[in-house]
Amino acid sequence: MAAGTKSVMLALLDTFPLHVHHNNASPLCQERRLMMLSCISGRTNNIVRARQKQIAPTVVAALIESSEKRDLNTTTITKLTADVAVRSGNNNNNNNVFASNMKTLVNIFRPTVQPHANKGLVLQLVSSDQLGPNGKEAKLSEEIVLEWPENDVVLGGEGSINTYKVEFCVDSDFGVPGAVAVLNRYDSEFFLDSINIQQLNLHFPCKSWVQPENKIDPHKRIFFFNKNNQTLTWQVYLPFETPIGLKQVRERDLRQMRGDSRGRRKSCDRIYEYDVYNDLGDPDKGDEYERPTLGGQNNPYPTRCRTGRPPTRIDSHAESRPSGSESIYVPRDEELADIKKHDLDRAKLIAIARNIVPALLDKMGNEGVLNIHNFIRESRHSHSNLGGTIEELFKFDPPKIFSRGKSHFLEDDEFGRQVLAGLNPLSIERLKVFPPVSKLDPCKSALKEEHIIDHIDGMSIQQALEDNKLFILDYHDIFLPFVDRINALDDRKAYATTTIFFLTKMGTLKAIAIQLALPTMDPNTSSKQVLTPPVDTTTKWLWQLGKAHVCSNDAFVHTYLHHWLRIHATMEPFIIAAHRQLSVMHPIYKLLHPHMRYTLKTNATARETLINAGGILETNFSPGKYSMQITSAAYRDWWQFDQEGLPTDLIRRGLAVPDESQPQGVRLVIEDYPYAADGLLIWSSIEKLVKTYVNHYYKDVDAISSDYELQSWYKEFINLGHPDHKNASWWPKLSTPENLISILTTIIWIVTAQHAVLNFSQYHYGGYVPMRPALMRKLIPKEGDLDYIDFVMDPQRYFESSLPSLSQAAKFMAVTSIGSAHSPEEEYIGDRNDLCSWLEEPEIFDAFKQFSMEIKNIETEIEKRNADKKLRNRCGVGVTPYELLMPWSDQGVTGRGVPNSVTA
Repeated sequence: MAAGTKSVMLALLDTFPLHVHHNNASPLCQERRLMMLSCISGRTNNIVRARQKQIAPTVVAALIESSEKRDLNTTTITKLTADVAVRSGNNNNNNNVFASNMKTLVNIFRPTVQPHANKGLVLQLVSSDQLGPNGKEAKLSEEIVLEWPENDVVLGGEGSINTYKVEFCVDSDFGVPGAVAVLNRYDSEFFLDSINIQQLNLHFPCKSWVQPENKIDPHKRIFFFNKNNQTLTWQVYLPFETPIGLKQVRERDLRQMRGDSRGRRKSCDRIYEYDVYNDLGDPDKGDEYERPTLGGQNNPYPTRCRTGRPPTRIDSHAESRPSGSESIYVPRDEELADIKKHDLDRAKLIAIARNIVPALLDKMGNEGVLNIHNFIRESRHSHSNLGGTIEELFKFDPPKIFSRGKSHFLEDDEFGRQVLAGLNPLSIERLKVFPPVSKLDPCKSALKEEHIIDHIDGMSIQQALEDNKLFILDYHDIFLPFVDRINALDDRKAYATTTIFFLTKMGTLKAIAIQLALPTMDPNTSSKQVLTPPVDTTTKWLWQLGKAHVCSNDAFVHTYLHHWLRIHATMEPFIIAAHRQLSVMHPIYKLLHPHMRYTLKTNATARETLINAGGILETNFSPGKYSMQITSAAYRDWWQFDQEGLPTDLIRRGLAVPDESQPQGVRLVIEDYPYAADGLLIWSSIEKLVKTYVNHYYKDVDAISSDYELQSWYKEFINLGHPDHKNASWWPKLSTPENLISILTTIIWIVTAQHAVLNFSQYHYGGYVPMRPALMRKLIPKEGDLDYIDFVMDPQRYFESSLPSLSQAAKFMAVTSIGSAHSPEEEYIGDRNDLCSWLEEPEIFDAFKQFSMEIKNIETEIEKRNADKKLRNRCGVGVTPYELLMPWSDQGVTGRGVPNSVTA
């Protein structure tokens, strides 16, 4: 080994503590030190089982001795052996998911230096601490060209990796390799998994598709190193810490991903740009498919990933829809993994099968929606299987709120419980004044003391307000501006609803009044009616209809406002900005990396088939074609990033008050509020981890203000990601470590736990349409209406005809089932596959291990709470345990599990 290379090896070894058997070391420290030695020696098996074992110093001594022996034959040129692990793809980005066997081919050969080879993979090492002859750019090794034999089909499913050995030649004064430059001279893309330099224990975690030079990408790809060959991410440097040889390389890599906002993006590109939502409509198909552009003064909205498709023929401001089998563009590395693609395809096939019979029965007019129970299995399966029985193929798993033999209708107890522990626990607010006041309607509410006084346990209204006993589910202002347009659509009817709840002595909520508002000819007034708990058969059915309309509005707010807008749409710009402004070597990028997985692809799929004109969601919710315009109004009037953290949101809604004596700094107004109680545990653990992480890399305010990549990321997130709010005063400043901790904690909370609550509740809490309709087809009849006689003659039939049809219900169950499922390769909160990369930073390593332990403890605590009979909203006869914030899950539609990112 050359002298320079030996010094690098010894320097790397010296960074690891050797005395791992110290008696005073904590279990975390012992595990960390053990993992350090395991990574150095290439041994990572059985780490957990060996946690308490002492490591003999002779093992380390042997490593150093072998290095010293290799130095005896010193030459001016050093040969570094590297393993290059690749798998290729095909031109349409669809790989064969189910390769029958994983194969590993190790082809050992010595490639010659062929800088002008016609074919091959061109590789060049980049020195981290030495500059080239011009004194400006990094020093490079000689190019080597890796050519795999023609009979090597470097193609296969995930896990089918071909590993080749190559040799780099470097001068003895080359310094430490900090990156590798890669150029693809083959005709097809391939997936570069990793490059490992064995002598130096350097790992280049690539995990990226590399495009052909001659057709697509003329630039060399840059992959940065990590010192441990068992990790999947990069060595981190703040911008000012970047080794001199990597400074320009770091900046060039970022520039390649920013693009120029011109031309159409190809599926093989890795470019991140911004655009408005002008691709939801399809005016070329007809007027009914026209949709307004979201983004700009008229319809404020976050931005999305630009695709560059040409405009439509009818409207030059609208982007054309994808043609044929074309998918909406996302950068190549944002595409779904093969196993997830297959899982989705299988779920779609099953969904089609489950809709065949309900669709036929609908056409025959023989069955109503209440017969949907005939298409639900007797017992729940972990996941569907195309090779299973006929029942498994054509019938749905029973949702958790469904119980065979019980009423099809939503009982009052369950109605109240679900606003705290059901599909949408994010809308309930404490009522601060009665009657409630609208910001839109100058007329007084129709709700009066007489409507609720008999339902508040003998208290006065003022006393109930002061004692925090009255709560409200208020969709009046969200819906009222759109109700007339919604009700003009075929088979769609809606009200602007306001529901009042009373907190009982058992800690449960009881609905005591529902106000239903419709606009009138006078824009300054509305027509209102109030329903109260029933006293006879007629009022029983009116009350059921009222609850159904509330559930329809609640389902829409859950899906479009809380789920789509507050998570998917508002978080997409943060991901785009991160890729454009934060180097992969930046510590904040590394922290956020697992929390960005699949989100852009998920959102593109939503624009392609769910929220677009005539899309699946648009056709299944009452607002129909006006759904996305409602989200724009909510974004304009209501969304604020500084209110998105859990404690702040709870305080804003009056569901918590600041209390420094509590572990999370707030005290819940309703103690048995499962979403908030469990969520605060996760929020607190995230905040603790982020605080340790940020304070490790940023010691003072100067470190924050001088980090131009960090500042550029946050400014771009605001100015280009949320341009319609860029001048808002409520944006948090990014000037101190405390600011950064708050911003990062909020982002990670939103894309992990917040998303899990909203996404994985869809099927089990919102999929059974008779109890939770997402669409209503009739208004509630009044005396004198033509429909009133039909209602009185057969109220159940009228109720059923107000709900979606059997076929609509089956489609909705199928869609929510697909969206609520975990894929086989889901990555969950508390798990990181790059833990080894922090071995040299024990404070960070220990913080992640501690975070993982806390997440496991949270699962135990949730199980304990779900068994506590005093907590009536999560434990009791007929009560579904609250598991949505249980961190881990099996594959399938489980109603639990918190993935690391927005994966569905």
